[in-house]
Amino acid sequence: MKQSFYLLMIFCLLVSCVSKKNQVIKQNILTLKDSYCKAPFKYNYNNKVPSYNSDSILAVNKELQRNFSDQSILILNALENLDEIYQIIELKKDSSITSQVKVLQLKSRINSKITIALTELDAVAAEFDCEGERVAQIGNYVDNLNNSKNNKMIILSIITGAVASIAGGIINDEGWSSAVDIGGGVLGAGLGLATLNPKGTKVEFVHHRNLLRDIWKNKLESPNFPPFVWYMYTEKSFSNKEQHSIIGNMKERWLHYQFDDSKEEADQSVIFSDGGFYRADDLHNRSAMLDQMQSATRTINQNINYLLLDLDKLIL
Repeated sequence: MKQSFYLLMIFCLLVSCVSKKNQVIKQNILTLKDSYCKAPFKYNYNNKVPSYNSDSILAVNKELQRNFSDQSILILNALENLDEIYQIIELKKDSSITSQVKVLQLKSRINSKITIALTELDAVAAEFDCEGERVAQIGNYVDNLNNSKNNKMIILSIITGAVASIAGGIINDEGWSSAVDIGGGVLGAGLGLATLNPKGTKVEFVHHRNLLRDIWKNKLESPNFPPFVWYMYTEKSFSNKEQHSIIGNMKERWLHYQFDDSKEEADQSVIFSDGGFYRADDLHNRSAMLDQMQSATRTINQNINYLLLDLDKLIL
């Protein structure tokens, strides 16, 4: 009997520790439930995206191809700086101080637009980064919840088996002893099966400002993205293969790797909604998708860098 009492005391102590840990985890989930990544000031960008008629833009500005790559010309058009470039080319024909000063003034005007574009890219990438970390944190908490639940069931299963074994040895009546052994075995097996829940715990996670929704729908339906950033995402000329845009390629990868090529499942996923109840797998998928978009956004800086190099060559 003493052995049973000691086992019961150990069981109660373990359950108490797990319960306290779960309370802390649930409080942390409430803290992470609403986004802290939104900018404190909401800037209402207009949704006017630059023209996607890249062939016509390049054809009209064919003479600039001596100094700029096609991608640089398209960026200059998106930033509305083509007029300044033409003025610089004309002024370069005159070596006077006055012309040189005007060239520098025009270059400063172009650089100002480029700086704004770069800060927009950085701001969007930073929000993707922040959201990715927020999702990863709550994903880890859900993993801990699932692990705590499994550990609790394993402990219960072990203690149940031990108590049943001791009780079976103490009870003299053969019929009751067999019943205790069978009951303990069934209960232990049930607790073991409880650890095999493949989906795990669900938690509520809210994201009314859902950056991934615009990407998935391939429509700028909200003020989540500046027009220039959205143009760089959706213009095929800035993609590696130039068959699909940056987000077109991204969507193909998501559909294949995150949703097993099921568009219906993807369209109904909580990931592209205002939020809801997430399981651990959904949270990890969302975190990975946000990280991928952050990386894709930062790669656009390479295009801006090439433009700056072309511009410097023109001025010098």
